[in-house]
Amino acid sequence: MQLWLRTFLGFLFLSNAFFAFAQDKPDADDPAANYKTALSLINANKGKEGIPYLEKVIKTSSAYTAAAYSLLGGVYDNDHQPEKAIAAYKDGLKAYPQDQSLHYNLGLAYFRGKQYGNAETEAIEAIKLDPKHANSQRMYALVTFHQNKRVNALLGFCSFLLLEPNTQRSAEAFTNMQSILKGGTLKEDGTGILAADDIKERAILNAGLTAITTSAQAKKLIGTALLEYELKAIFTLAGQNADKKIDKTFFDKFYAAYFYKLAQSGNMPAFTKLVANKEMGAGLMEWVKVTERGF
Repeated sequence: MQLWLRTFLGFLFLSNAFFAFAQDKPDADDPAANYKTALSLINANKGKEGIPYLEKVIKTSSAYTAAAYSLLGGVYDNDHQPEKAIAAYKDGLKAYPQDQSLHYNLGLAYFRGKQYGNAETEAIEAIKLDPKHANSQRMYALVTFHQNKRVNALLGFCSFLLLEPNTQRSAEAFTNMQSILKGGTLKEDGTGILAADDIKERAILNAGLTAITTSAQAKKLIGTALLEYELKAIFTLAGQNADKKIDKTFFDKFYAAYFYKLAQSGNMPAFTKLVANKEMGAGLMEWVKVTERGF
């Protein structure tokens, strides 16, 4: 089964850049001028020439310093130097541990390096800092899918669709969801080994998902009726499993509890329509607006 799992190629981190314009002779002590010169060079596909300017910014403590770490990591990543990219992001996080873009970009570098467990950790940190950052939600879904955490991935894609319901990427997310519901898995080709508790949790949720989809087939449901039945049952499975646990994970609090509330809210028909047709009704929109999510 072919899965539409596109990697995040290109300088996505530039979304957090300030702005760019050419600087022929930047002031050596001016972090703003050095940052903008580096950004101009990056935009002109001369990223490596921008490294000395970014290094000057990093030696300062200014409004541009955290962004300079992100740009530097991105230059190395684009130049196929993943170890230097990861080191740059980590150095940035030592100085700016609450910088959302650094966590996201580090997760992106891990993802490209097939270090899916580390990528999941950084996706979680990025989501905590900005729960409405669609790219972080999408990354969480993809990296958990690559670890065969099918329920985690499914809820991650659902969360992404609430933020970005009508784009090419949302169509790809729906395709991935359909693959998961039809039993699709990905080869575990990444580095790292899941902890025993994670393996047990994955087995429980994956088995539950399989039982739900088998039950749906026996009922001979089709179309949106099938999708609504499966999603509601899976949301309930994840929510009830989380309720039983004393030590709840990020997934339990942020995803499972939230979508369990949705399953009980009466908004499942509207949510199913959103997932399938990319249209968010007023009732669902209001529910999303007033329903809190925990970490």
